[in-house]
Amino acid sequence: MIDLLVRGARLVGNADLVDIQIDGGRFLAITPSANAVAPTARQTIDAAGALISPPFVEPHVHLDATLTAGEPRWNESGTLWEGIACWSERKPSLTRDDVVSRAEEVLRWYAANGTLHVRSHVDITDPGLIALDALLEVRERVKDVIGLQLVAFPQEGICSFPGGEELLEEAARRGVDVIGAIPHFEDTREDGVRSVEIAIDIAQRYGLRIDAHCDEIDDEQSRFIEVLATQAHRTGLRDRVTASHTTAMGSYNQAYSYKLQRIVARSGINLVCNPIVNLHLQGRFDTYPKRRGLTQVKEMLDAGVNVAFGHDDIMDPWYPMGTANPVLVAYVGAHATQLTSPSEVAECFRMVTDRAADVLGLAEEYGVEVGRPASFVILPAVDGFDVIRRQVRPTHVIARGRLIATSPVATTTLRWPGRDAEDIDFVRQSDRSTR
Repeated sequence: MIDLLVRGARLVGNADLVDIQIDGGRFLAITPSANAVAPTARQTIDAAGALISPPFVEPHVHLDATLTAGEPRWNESGTLWEGIACWSERKPSLTRDDVVSRAEEVLRWYAANGTLHVRSHVDITDPGLIALDALLEVRERVKDVIGLQLVAFPQEGICSFPGGEELLEEAARRGVDVIGAIPHFEDTREDGVRSVEIAIDIAQRYGLRIDAHCDEIDDEQSRFIEVLATQAHRTGLRDRVTASHTTAMGSYNQAYSYKLQRIVARSGINLVCNPIVNLHLQGRFDTYPKRRGLTQVKEMLDAGVNVAFGHDDIMDPWYPMGTANPVLVAYVGAHATQLTSPSEVAECFRMVTDRAADVLGLAEEYGVEVGRPASFVILPAVDGFDVIRRQVRPTHVIARGRLIATSPVATTTLRWPGRDAEDIDFVRQSDRSTR
């Protein structure tokens, strides 16, 4: 007897229905439904033609700051800089219980939405490292449901914050997964370059990945992405390095952009765009026309660069809204980056699933394949395009072979003049016939 059987499912990119056998927390077998002999299972789920996908992946969030919006005051200007100031005022009141409680609440939201891998930045420009220690504890507490990676994030700088380099290395000693940087926030360009070198040195010595907040500013002269990408290329770190935000790229001239695309593609690094929050924060100092404040997603994808979408902030000093919903992030991302052809929208689905998984380096621990951990979602949709268009929620979320969340399919009963009452779910008739 196996633990779980999912019948009549549709894999991403495959129209044929399959049955999926799960046992011991891993995929045991994936067989065509047409000729499958159903084994006895402790639990059976009838997918009824729904889409089976690896879980959503969050490549960029700040769990230490979530749910602190308005504490001690609201970010009235909506700027990145006032957000940092508000957070600096909130940091002295951090406690272990405060951070653990807020982080776990948001992680429960993520799990309910089908996100089972999360990379969170945690501010280490705090001599007590209170938030870091709390999130290290959270990482252990949630490991049976969510794989949580922690980035040592120097919010107020490495070179420009007293003891910044020492705090970054201490975070590495305490067990973070990734080393961060914020070169555009450093006092001078020279400090910014030096901060990248320090982060790479620590990451290499501790065998860690790198994820830098890079050029998160509308200043077209902020060009630390070329520094980070070149260092990743020359050190051989390549796809172990991620540049997050890179919003200044939206202000670069075409000649420099052409050169940069070659540098970034050659380096092998990943990019993370946070479309909701980037749109919210950037362009605040512009009159009209206002810049979009987004990295060059479409162009970098065309150049062969791996790009993912992240949420970034959830009800914190930088962004007052959010529900930890990756499908909403992809939906906004499709519009904001003008990725709106059917194939491009499907690519946006990948940017919150397998492309985001590549950012985290999940490799053999991710995907619906025999032998891999059985973490996945069931989506009542035809394909990734359909998921994004209709903002589909997963009906089932399975973490390592265990059903952890269920949601009813959203429908509305409509009583239209001259017609019988009917359920409206916004599925096209042509799509319905293939399900």
